Amino acid sequence: MRVLPFREGYREEMDCQIVHDSIHRREGWTLIYELEVGGVAVGFGSVAIGGPWKDKPTLFEFYLLPEHRARAFEVFECLLATTNVRFMEIQSNDTLLAVMLHTYARSIESEKIVFRDKLTTALSANGVHLRTVTSDEETQIAVEQCQGGAEWEMELDGQSVGKGGIMFHYNRAYADVYIEVSEPLRRRGLGSYFVQELKRAAYDLGTVPAARCNTTNVASRRTLQKAGFVPFAHMLTGTISGQ
Repeated sequence: MRVLPFREGYREEMDCQIVHDSIHRREGWTLIYELEVGGVAVGFGSVAIGGPWKDKPTLFEFYLLPEHRARAFEVFECLLATTNVRFMEIQSNDTLLAVMLHTYARSIESEKIVFRDKLTTALSANGVHLRTVTSDEETQIAVEQCQGGAEWEMELDGQSVGKGGIMFHYNRAYADVYIEVSEPLRRRGLGSYFVQELKRAAYDLGTVPAARCNTTNVASRRTLQKAGFVPFAHMLTGTISGQ
């Protein structure tokens, strides 16, 4: 595919977990447009058309070579006219596309906060034990293929008190941590300990842990931050004005 070098340039410039990266690998989920200036390829734009976006085609990536960004608005308007999309969904640390979102879209909202790992913690287990559910072989295949994930169970006195795992279907090296703690045992620090240990497992597998949560989920925000994650981006949605 001719746009692959541009997509690699995009990943390198982002230098983080790209939440929607895997959409490109799902057959029938995206339309990718090669962008040209004066007949020369200078970047790409991606529109999600499958899964949750099946009935609402949504622009989610836009990349131009740095030397052509003086014409970014012109090229973006051409992309909008060609695709006729009405919606955008972006990662706010994508600087170029964030500018386009705030220029061309309205009703902008945050759906999720994206976290990156920053601090190493030493939280106490408080009597809980983590048990691996997924086999080492299955986990390694998931890491190598950037697909699927691995699961763990948290136990206390032989009883399951939580479940969690790591998902690997993102741009290579990044992995997404998630957990759920049984309601009666929440607010005791067990969730943060669980996240801490899943971070450790992610690094042991040669990946870089990341995480997300809903903007309004204060408990999850605190759990992730206590385990050393820091917020660095929002997943923003918007409706393109005039469409």
